[in-house]
Amino acid sequence: MNKKGINDVEIRGKRVLVRVDFNVPLDKQGQITDDTRMRAALPTIKYLVEGGARVILASHLGRPKGQVNPSYSLAPVAKHLSELLGQDVALAADCIGHPAMKAVSTLQDGQVLLLENVRFHAEEEKNNPEFARELAALAELFVNDAFGTAHRAHASTEGVTHYIPAVAGLLMQKEVEFMGNALERPERPFVAIIGGAKVSDKIGVIENLLEKVDILIIGGGMANTFLKAQGFKVGKSLLETEKVELAKQLIEKAQAKGVRLELPIDVVVAQAFEADAPHRTVNVSEIQDGEMVLDIGAVSAERFATHISTARTVIWNGPMGVFEMDAFAKGTERIAQAVAACGGTTIVGGGDSVAAVEKMNVADRMTHISTGGGASLEFLEGKVLPGVAALSEA
Repeated sequence: MNKKGINDVEIRGKRVLVRVDFNVPLDKQGQITDDTRMRAALPTIKYLVEGGARVILASHLGRPKGQVNPSYSLAPVAKHLSELLGQDVALAADCIGHPAMKAVSTLQDGQVLLLENVRFHAEEEKNNPEFARELAALAELFVNDAFGTAHRAHASTEGVTHYIPAVAGLLMQKEVEFMGNALERPERPFVAIIGGAKVSDKIGVIENLLEKVDILIIGGGMANTFLKAQGFKVGKSLLETEKVELAKQLIEKAQAKGVRLELPIDVVVAQAFEADAPHRTVNVSEIQDGEMVLDIGAVSAERFATHISTARTVIWNGPMGVFEMDAFAKGTERIAQAVAACGGTTIVGGGDSVAAVEKMNVADRMTHISTGGGASLEFLEGKVLPGVAALSEA
């Protein structure tokens, strides 16, 4: 990544505005149920604290739609962050204006302040220049460590960079370097595993990866559209009829490029989308009209796992089936085990794949787990991310 990072600038005594992605899930009592994103930002925050910076954190939480909504307050986040850092993290009553200015003015070197939800202002998502200027006025340096929001050109991700110097945080650097190296300079064989529900969500990803990978494995609901393109019946499975022709073209493109495209050869089917529905494993040529595909079969899972075992670079985005239901989680579990056992560089991106590796307790065996859902997808598509593009060149 040819962008400046926090290691390249002087931070001691400086007011540093850090865009983090603290958009964490909360339960009905307002308790954080998964702090993965917060923990991912700790190295950058600690680096700044230990370097004597005055740290001002900005984040969004949920979709308050430009209105102040107490249920989207970052108060629980400030409390939990205080525990994670072992020091008090104050919450400013607003992210701009007098409340923010006053809170920032009392900061000492090495102290941390969290601004209230930037999306309480409609100007944030509109990338309003005046709002961005007010945010930037709080600090002398901007650090973007929120890879999960880097695909959005918002005031707190892109707008502020027009007013103060902007550099990448440690998490941002790690995300861009791991994914960038995998796409531009992969060790081979390079295997990509793409799953999830819809082909339409990942057309760009598949097309970009077909230019780069040696083996492309497709599973999940999106595989049904490819099976239909091969002439198989898929019963009442999830199917994007309007994308069947495109799937045919992608199969042909893979052949022309010499990319091995792997699709399921056996699947787990049931007559209802229910956790306890009776199910059976069949060859893809034996799917009945009343059945729906809910997972890849054991033969497909082993075949995919064999390809993964030979890889030197693996990117995985999307589960192989309805892994939230135990009866239909075995395909995803087998892929998770295979990726964990792979001796090469392994990168897991996208919310559901991350949830899967965490559910299978193999997250710590992956080389890199991306914190960005939509951002990971757009990066894999080869798109320029506004939040990255806006940072100062090295």
